[in-house]
Amino acid sequence: MTKPHYWDEATRHLAGCDAVLAALIAASPGLHLTRRGDPFTTLARAIVGQQISVKAAQAIWDRLVAACGRSAPAAALDPVRVQRKRIATLRALGLSERKAEYIRDLARHFVSARLDPRTWPALDDEALIEALVDVKGIGRWTAEMFLMFHEMRADVLPVDDLGLQKAMALHYFDGERPPLAALRAFGEKWRPYRSVATWYLWRSLDPIPVEY
Repeated sequence: MTKPHYWDEATRHLAGCDAVLAALIAASPGLHLTRRGDPFTTLARAIVGQQISVKAAQAIWDRLVAACGRSAPAAALDPVRVQRKRIATLRALGLSERKAEYIRDLARHFVSARLDPRTWPALDDEALIEALVDVKGIGRWTAEMFLMFHEMRADVLPVDDLGLQKAMALHYFDGERPPLAALRAFGEKWRPYRSVATWYLWRSLDPIPVEY
């Protein structure tokens, strides 16, 4: 799997400015962020998986892929086909009415080019997050995960993420979770590689790399 182009420079920078991260980086040799899927499929999976178990999400996803004429669970979804599905059809696959509406709204954004991946390289992180949260069912946390894991943006600090809060409390704040403003301020020294710092802090809690 292709390593982000900035990864080696990021690990040198972070190890040089933070002793905790230096130790965490040394403990995870050869590991790095990886990307999977196309933009629409990745965001659709994120919506399907909200607030349900991984097993339940996979079962619903497999049915959605089959209903859209794809033979393999890992196949890319066509937003045009998804947009044409009736809410009742999506509900029958196991989606809640709200999630069915969210999936349809996501498809509409792609079909109409309100979300156009070709324009994203020209957008800074906040502008892309703003474009993504315009979709029903996509909040800031989901958008930040997408920027990190799909767009490979190097400098995202998702302070609302419970795993990051727990890891920062453990390693830097004597086990106490500080206010989000304090987490943001502390993370300033990790710029411009806050995504990488976050990834290694997650590894300190769970050594198995996350795929989004």
